[in-house]
Amino acid sequence: MPLTRTTRTIPALLACAAILFTGAAQAGVREDQLAQYASAAKAETPGFAGFSAERGKTLHTQNFTGGKPDTPACTSCHGKDPRGTGKTPAGKSIDAMAASVTASRYTDPAKVEKWFKRNCTEVLGRVCTPQEKGDWLSFMLSQ
Repeated sequence: MPLTRTTRTIPALLACAAILFTGAAQAGVREDQLAQYASAAKAETPGFAGFSAERGKTLHTQNFTGGKPDTPACTSCHGKDPRGTGKTPAGKSIDAMAASVTASRYTDPAKVEKWFKRNCTEVLGRVCTPQEKGDWLSFMLSQ
């Protein structure tokens, strides 16, 4: 049976729909994560007024003294440009942190929490607050 324009178009349309729905699902997971951080931030700070990508950028680039000396800032490993690759102290490459570059970033809440716990402790010397997490994530999602 010869392929007609219609029989070639339907699979292409289905593939496009699958891509669109996957992106929407990822966005939903990220929005749910931000909503959880917002709820926790409101519980900690009754005057919480929302997340700020600008505060997230400051958190990402600021040097701290409470963590490990070889990682005083997020940029120590992740670099100053969230759209670029980073490198661990051991030399292992880290994919770009910006969701616009690494589409699968921040789509697994357990992974997000695992890395916040590890990286906040190493950089800040403490666990990040829900507001810090939401600010930083807002910054990365805006890149």
